[in-house]
Amino acid sequence: MPARVFAYALAEDAAEYTAAELAEGLRVSNAAISGAVRYLVGVGMLTKGRKPGSRADHYFINDDELWGTIIGQRSGVLSSYQEIAQEGVDQLGIQTRGGQRLWETKEFFKFLQEQQEQMIDRWHVHWAELKAEWTAVGGDPPGDGNR
Repeated sequence: MPARVFAYALAEDAAEYTAAELAEGLRVSNAAISGAVRYLVGVGMLTKGRKPGSRADHYFINDDELWGTIIGQRSGVLSSYQEIAQEGVDQLGIQTRGGQRLWETKEFFKFLQEQQEQMIDRWHVHWAELKAEWTAVGGDPPGDGNR
């Protein structure tokens, strides 16, 4: 259900949705939406907010640098994997086969995190260039002022 909710929010034109609107759009129960949006907010794929005077929560996708933001938030997960693998190395010792595998695992996630951070930096530059090209042809760049 989280994948369906995210795909719906990504493809629909509205800037934000209530749980009831998501349930109606997807033709599912409010209970199904509740768990899905809780998960999506927790992993940073949706943002939850309230309009002044409204009792309903509103959910939206951060339209500015959508994927750069989502992927960038995963850096903490990679750090956790490194820490856990290092704890295993410390417990097993680097001289054991298991310790060596965990050391390789830690180094892999360290490399992945470094590459991801560099990729996100390159993406920011590339995204700025794309938005400038869009503006040059007379359009409002995607991600500007949608929220």
